[in-house]
Amino acid sequence: MGEPLRIGVVGLGKISGAYLSTLGHLPGVQVTALADLDPARAAVAVQHAPGARACGVDELLTADDVDLVLNLTIPAAHAEVATTALRAGKHVYGEKPFALDLAQARAVLAAADGLRVGCAPDTVLGTGVQTARKAVADGLIGVPTAANATFTSPGHESWHPDPEFYYRPGGGPLFDMGPYYLTALVHLLGPVERVVAAAGRARTTRTIGSGARAGTEFAVEVDTHVSGVLVHTGGAITTLTTSFEVVASTQPRIEIHGTEGSLSVPDPNRFDGDVALRPRGADSWTVLAPSAGYVGAARGIGVLDLAVNHAAGRPHRASAEVAVHVLDVMETLLAAAHQRSGLQVSTSCERPAPVPLDAAADGESARLTDAPS
Repeated sequence: MGEPLRIGVVGLGKISGAYLSTLGHLPGVQVTALADLDPARAAVAVQHAPGARACGVDELLTADDVDLVLNLTIPAAHAEVATTALRAGKHVYGEKPFALDLAQARAVLAAADGLRVGCAPDTVLGTGVQTARKAVADGLIGVPTAANATFTSPGHESWHPDPEFYYRPGGGPLFDMGPYYLTALVHLLGPVERVVAAAGRARTTRTIGSGARAGTEFAVEVDTHVSGVLVHTGGAITTLTTSFEVVASTQPRIEIHGTEGSLSVPDPNRFDGDVALRPRGADSWTVLAPSAGYVGAARGIGVLDLAVNHAAGRPHRASAEVAVHVLDVMETLLAAAHQRSGLQVSTSCERPAPVPLDAAADGESARLTDAPS
């Protein structure tokens, strides 16, 4: 790959630790700078990124030793930070959601001007979703006809010390966890062309349950339960539920059903997990051996995928195109719910290339044996 892609990280909240742990073990990338609106966070984070320095946000976005800005800020800042970095000539990889709305997303893309733009989730590049994708592509369930995808939780305020942003625009169960499920569904079944939906919220306030601010009440500004039906361009129909209103559930995360069988897909918020197949006529499920995907992947593998494919002149997989389509699907679901009607999704995307199990044979470092699991 030649010289490593030099990375500056903006936003050093809870998720940054997972990224720094992974990136420190990956070939082809090097963390050089760290910045946060709270300088103390940056000073602490450099201990987990040998060779990196702490600096101000504005300095990092224009630094000569930063090729790519890893944007781990809160959702409300995603578009602004990305646009500023792109205008400074930096590639950008950001946390989900890509932006708060489609208008912001298009402004980011307009600023790219040939630069690479990537976006989480990259969990779909692991052996879990990729093995399921290969099973579908190999015809193990026949023609895909339907899917169900379910994320349920009582909400994040019980464990997160500063949970307010989960309940503001850009948050809620759909925008927080929906990208994992919808991105997986795009990889498995292709883009979405139209939706119907319903949404609501049971409470107007929530209370922080842990940390120094335990007992603090805050306002709920978004829908906390969203259910929708998605029609994929290939004809399959997905039933999607995302909720911060469910105390407990035994529902599977994702199932894909076809003319010749059904497939159980592991949690799309993880990189691995069991993929189980039940063909027509079988009386039990069979767990499939991993057959595709980056082995041993963790948060940040999408950055490596971008770096490797940028060097090779190929499209990277955790792409802005997919992220913008997922954002559009989420925005359209909420609009359909509030309008009480079915709506067309205005964007589409190409399904990213599948990840072979031994991608190293194609010039990609897939077997990350030194990376944390």
